[in-house]
Amino acid sequence: MGLLKILIGLVLALLLVVAAVTIGARFADGPLEIFAGGPFTSPERYQGPEPDWGFVSDRPTIEFQLLEPARSRTSWIIEHEGSIYIPSGYMNTAWGKIWKQWPIEAERDGRALLRIDGKIYERQLIRIKDGPALAPVVAKLTAKYFGGGDIDTEDGLQQVASNSLWLFEMAPPAP
Repeated sequence: MGLLKILIGLVLALLLVVAAVTIGARFADGPLEIFAGGPFTSPERYQGPEPDWGFVSDRPTIEFQLLEPARSRTSWIIEHEGSIYIPSGYMNTAWGKIWKQWPIEAERDGRALLRIDGKIYERQLIRIKDGPALAPVVAKLTAKYFGGGDIDTEDGLQQVASNSLWLFEMAPPAP
C-alpha cells in the first residue's frame, strides 16, 4: 500500500511539473522545445529581398509563431526551389487532434513569423495538398528526417492524401 502511494505521488508530481512547464512556456519568448511558447519579443525584423533559403537545409528545426493566436512552436523545415515548407504529421490521429491545433489555426489565419538566428521573417502559411511542389517536398522531408527513398516518399504522399500529413508553404506575405 505504501509503494502505491509513492507511485501515485510521483505520477501526480510529474503531471504538476508538465502542467507548470506548459503554462509557463506560454509566457516565454518563443517555444521551449516541444512546448508551445509565447509570442516572439525579439525586435529584429528582416528587411530586404527574399532570402536564399538554402541555408535551412542543414537545420533540423526552426521556430515560428502564428499571429492569431499569438503562440510560437518549433517545427521541421524543408527548402525546395527557393521556397520553404513546414510539415505537421499525425493530423488524423486522436493524439494529433488534441496536440496539433496550430495547423487548423493556420488554415484560418496563416499570418506567421519565422525566427532563425534572431531574425524575424514575416510569412504567410499556405497549405498545399497537391501541385508540382508536393512530391519533391515530400521526398526532401522523408530524406531529411526519415532516411528517404521511393517507398518513404510514396507513403508520405499517401499521408498527405489521407490528411494525416499537412504541408504548409511559408510564403512571403502578400504586399
